[in-house]
Amino acid sequence: MAAKLLPVLKLATKVTIAGGALYVTYDSGLLGGSEQGSEVLGKAKAAIPPAVDEWVKYFGFELPAAPKMGFSPVEAWNSGVQSSISALSSGPTALGDYTNQGLQYLKDLTK
Repeated sequence: MAAKLLPVLKLATKVTIAGGALYVTYDSGLLGGSEQGSEVLGKAKAAIPPAVDEWVKYFGFELPAAPKMGFSPVEAWNSGVQSSISALSSGPTALGDYTNQGLQYLKDLTK
């Protein structure tokens, strides 16, 4: 009985954790628009350093300084999403063009 119950319990735990992560993500506004995402990122930037300092003091060790980034991850993320969506939207047209070129090539070979 326990051998049959353990996989179900493991699956239920994983689904609960994934659902909780999705709920927190949605509730905090990360799945909203770009302005809402930038707002959440600003809140996270303000909240994370004090929390890290508190844990460093609690455990008593030093962390190296965070590197300064010369680019905006938000802009890089948005351009990556735009490129991906652009490629997906032009995919059916490009596939049709390649199919027509392939058929034309086969017709030329059989002449």
